[in-house]
Amino acid sequence: MKICEITGKTAMTGNNVSHSNRKTKRRFSPNLKTKRFWSEEEGRWITLKVSAAGMKTINKKGLSAALKEAAAPKKIY
Repeated sequence: MKICEITGKTAMTGNNVSHSNRKTKRRFSPNLKTKRFWSEEEGRWITLKVSAAGMKTINKKGLSAALKEAAAPKKIY
């Protein structure tokens, strides 16, 4: 499935809007890439399907912190 393993982003729905303003349904897929990250703690490569925003999160927080945050249950208000 097209789900980012870090951010949880999935495909969204919307409309194609023509010049005459007719609307037809379409999908907006997340910008997913299959990427290997080196884990210093485990001493091995980890392959993840991540979005561009997920890669930025890993670069900012580090791989282990991003994986812990992704595994934690999300709060719903």
